[in-house]
Amino acid sequence: MPKKSSKTNKKEEDKAEAKETVSKKHSPEEYESKVIELAKKGMTSEKIGEHLRREGIHPKEHKKISKILREKELYANPDMKNIQNKLESLDRHYQNNKQDKKAKKAREKIYGNFRKLKAYLERN
Repeated sequence: MPKKSSKTNKKEEDKAEAKETVSKKHSPEEYESKVIELAKKGMTSEKIGEHLRREGIHPKEHKKISKILREKELYANPDMKNIQNKLESLDRHYQNNKQDKKAKKAREKIYGNFRKLKAYLERN
């Protein structure tokens, strides 16, 4: 088996050092406070997870983000949030363009999805 050159060994060592410096150990309390802080900025649980991974904090080592947010009553369903944003956008467009029948139809369809999801979430 051929030996690796010293350059590849150095690269591997640099990567290992970078991983060690990036991954930080946080106590569960620090982790929860960080999650709550990001949630108050308006981020969904998916975005919070991405943000924490970029910072080198691995959510898999701690409690689930959505569970923490539910306990603190900060959880907002991302599907509901996306539908609300789309509905608001269509409402604004339709107010300015009353002749746009496709927008009216799309607005009714999205509103129906919103009602169904809301009813589903209230049952569960």
